[in-house]
Amino acid sequence: MNLEVIRQETPGCSDKIFLNSAGASLMPRSVVDSTVKYLYEEQEIGGYAAVMRNSERISRFYEEAAKLINTKPSNIAFVSSSTDGYAKALSSIDFKEGDCIITTNDDYISNQIAFISLQKRYRIEIIRAANLPDHELDLEDFESLIRKHNPKLIAVTHIPTNSGLIQNIEGVGKLCKQYDVLYLVDACQSVGQIVVDVEKIHCDFLTATGRKFMRGPRGTGFLYVSDKALHHTMYPLFLDSIGAKWISFDDFVLNDTAKRFELFERPYASLLGFTEALRYANAIGVSQIESYNRILSDTLRTHLKDSGFTVLDKGNRLGSIVTFCQPDGKVEKIQKILSGNNVFFKENRKGDALIDFSFKEVDHAIRLSPHYFNTMEEIERVVQLLKSISL
Repeated sequence: MNLEVIRQETPGCSDKIFLNSAGASLMPRSVVDSTVKYLYEEQEIGGYAAVMRNSERISRFYEEAAKLINTKPSNIAFVSSSTDGYAKALSSIDFKEGDCIITTNDDYISNQIAFISLQKRYRIEIIRAANLPDHELDLEDFESLIRKHNPKLIAVTHIPTNSGLIQNIEGVGKLCKQYDVLYLVDACQSVGQIVVDVEKIHCDFLTATGRKFMRGPRGTGFLYVSDKALHHTMYPLFLDSIGAKWISFDDFVLNDTAKRFELFERPYASLLGFTEALRYANAIGVSQIESYNRILSDTLRTHLKDSGFTVLDKGNRLGSIVTFCQPDGKVEKIQKILSGNNVFFKENRKGDALIDFSFKEVDHAIRLSPHYFNTMEEIERVVQLLKSISL
């Protein structure tokens, strides 16, 4: 991993300190070039002809995404975001009144809202597993809940958007495999940041977003669908001519791959840009990315604590999302100093993580999310800026 070359290939990091990869990261130049080149082709020959001309490049999307999470191309579907893939996965489950979903206190806001929507529509039950005192998932409670409620689905967010916590999705996956429960994982903040291996997770569905740590264009993502889910003929509520073949007036045959979760109309320019982003990450190696990100985020947390700030991340294993506030729980001074010195960051509010922030008794947090194009000098610079705040 050559940091100097990576920064040269990332024009956006030359004039700022960019620490918002958990929101929408900086794209490598080659990602933008791939996207724009295809748009010019559409301009010249039209969208249908451009797809035919680039069919091999388009097929590489499935290969690169599969390589990133250790699966087969046939298990990958292109989606417009993690939330899009999540909704399609949920819609493939035949929920009935009285069914149960087991999830966690730290699941993503959009997922929690989706569960509540299902609760209102189908009168299903939402049960959130307990956390241990160190904020890790209580796997004994998970197993007890599975035995008691026989859930229709277990859903866990790998890394929540409001915290550096890395949840034990592999431990939950072993329970799901043992008790034969459908398992849905939101990996939108983990894929591209840390190593994610679906063979070890034992999930039936996994969703990811391109714009975050994978450094792809907005409006891109992928959905992993296991062989088990495909063989059980699970499919989204609404299909079109990609997901199924119309064989008689009142019948269809499903696509036998995860593409049954796709739609005919896709933004191919963005898809090819995303393909290049996936190739870029695979070429570097996510294990190297993870190791370097850990150094950046651990260093940042340590300095923030030493400087008197309240670091809000809890858990035994933390990722490259660092959340903190002033000792009084406010963030205004932090916002002012970072904004005034061209440091890009994100403010998280209580409504983004209602359960977690209520537990932590805070209404706001500053989120910094360093990634592998950042330097240790940038981390030190941010820390020095923040030390000037009178706490």
